[in-house]
Amino acid sequence: MKCVAVSDFHMHDIETPPADLLIVGGDMTDTGAPSQLLWFKNWLAKQPQRHKVWIAGNHERGLEESPEWANKIAEETGTVYLNDSSIVIEGFSIWGSPITPTFFNWAFMADRGAPIRKHWNKIPQGLDILVTHGPPFGCLDLTPRGIRAGCEELLDVIKTMEQPPRVHIFGHIHGAYGRTMLRSDQGSEIAMINASVCDEGYQPSHAPTVFELAER
Repeated sequence: MKCVAVSDFHMHDIETPPADLLIVGGDMTDTGAPSQLLWFKNWLAKQPQRHKVWIAGNHERGLEESPEWANKIAEETGTVYLNDSSIVIEGFSIWGSPITPTFFNWAFMADRGAPIRKHWNKIPQGLDILVTHGPPFGCLDLTPRGIRAGCEELLDVIKTMEQPPRVHIFGHIHGAYGRTMLRSDQGSEIAMINASVCDEGYQPSHAPTVFELAER
């Protein structure tokens, strides 16, 4: 399956290449206001992929306050919205969550430690693709100030799973765009992708990330 991943494009009308699956990792808007969600719905509808899966990010306050908007967008675009939930598409399993560690007064956040781990404990074994808005600790999470902003609990859950996800897609930390590999405690290799489109100045400086996912 040919996949394209994007995250953190903040109202920029980016173009994505044709693929079997589009994955959107959140922060499509600036605040999730109704007019911005309408813009996102129109943007999503015109993307050329056969399947489209998306989550919210910390900027989507409107979706946290009015979750019916997410269902409306998904229904009207024929796409899949994930919120601590999963979907199987053409035999490939995907689970997504908008949650990030608490940082100021944004949306879809939980405190580090036990509160946020409750979300990560829901991640199923044997996923093909895991989508979270934020990164795990130490994986493409370095801020311009040299701070590792990723979630320690997310890293621990992924690394200790008997059957960890094959691919983990996230964004949130714009300047850490790129790819790397993470080895689980069981020896499995997990492809880690920070798909942020915008740079730290909120300008679209990074290309959509394209990858192939083979059948098991």
